[in-house]
Amino acid sequence: MSKPVIVFVGAVYPGQFGALCDHLRRTGQAEAYFLTTPGHRQKHADRGPHILAFQPDGPIVGDPNYYYTAKLERSARIGRGVLLALREFQKTKPIDVVVAHSLWGAPHFLYDEIDAAIVSYVEFPSYRAHGWDPSYPPDLAQRMSDKNIEMLHFHQALRSDLVICPSHHAKRMFPPALQGNIEVQLEGLEIEEAAPETASDHRFTIGFSARDLSSSKGFDTYMRLVDRLAREGMDADFVALGGSDGSTYGYEQQWVQRKYGGEVADFRGHLMREYPEAAKVIDCPGKLPYAEFARRLRGIDLFLYPLRYGVANWGLMEILMRGGCVVAPDRGYPAELIQNEVNGVLLPDDDEAWLSAIRALKDDPDRRARLSRSARILGQQFSLSSVAPRYMQLFRQAVENRARRSS
Repeated sequence: MSKPVIVFVGAVYPGQFGALCDHLRRTGQAEAYFLTTPGHRQKHADRGPHILAFQPDGPIVGDPNYYYTAKLERSARIGRGVLLALREFQKTKPIDVVVAHSLWGAPHFLYDEIDAAIVSYVEFPSYRAHGWDPSYPPDLAQRMSDKNIEMLHFHQALRSDLVICPSHHAKRMFPPALQGNIEVQLEGLEIEEAAPETASDHRFTIGFSARDLSSSKGFDTYMRLVDRLAREGMDADFVALGGSDGSTYGYEQQWVQRKYGGEVADFRGHLMREYPEAAKVIDCPGKLPYAEFARRLRGIDLFLYPLRYGVANWGLMEILMRGGCVVAPDRGYPAELIQNEVNGVLLPDDDEAWLSAIRALKDDPDRRARLSRSARILGQQFSLSSVAPRYMQLFRQAVENRARRSS
């Protein structure tokens, strides 16, 4: 497999693995293609002829026919479209490896139907395994629907030639009997050039950054800590980067709607009521264009990342790769990346411990600078050029696994 033909599959491009696909093709490590929906292919046609389209077998967004099997139906519509497109592709050239997102690339119809190794990317098997804040639980219907997704992911762990999870924390969510076919690798990121260091006269800034301002990301913990610091009169600015609407990895938004009946728009609005002193001082600019988001990240002196539930957070990697000084919990995914007092600070789930660390770090710029330098080095390990050889190794492993299964 000197230069393998690899087809990445996802309903959204670039989405999951789009950047890796482009990198492997650009560097000549693989003849890589990305199979996506027609709208995304048309939108990104300028990225090159390797962006191909599959046609889902019916609508994949909108109201489902039956709530409890909605995501299974969506996966089936995607899966059938992917199968037909790959069969057509194989009429022109053989495929060595298909790399599919477990839900938005839905590989389960491919088993025994195409001549290629199948790699499934599973972020986590189910929300039951992922966890949620007991203050904002799912209802019975959501728990029942979740069982179908878990079933789909367990099936992929059995039938795929390899499953990739983004963290060991995610891998451990699978039953031990299924973990032997699962490897761990976080997706790579485009690492931006470090901004030149200049003397700064801005006020000390304590920040939070995540895709969404949700309970699973620990935004409620951040608000509670800031409320304490504001009451103490800490001389600092506070900023929370991330969207306050849209889907999250939890159920707090529906709890807000049921509690307030539309009077409060979202979880952020609820927390602003719960923590009025924090509400006075926190800047929440909402979702930002990427360039502005990166600029705001660089202006934060200390990041609080009190993740509660999550398996691999690109938001954390965005911080680390820019040399952010991070305080994070001493459990779960952050503890896989961060070494305490080497490239960040890890703490137990105790407000007093976090508040003490915040005060100490604010008053110790040399310590922050040391941690930031090491964080940047850690982040560089997840650049596309760094992770690509590992992915190629995993793809070769999938081909070997398939050969053994077929013999």
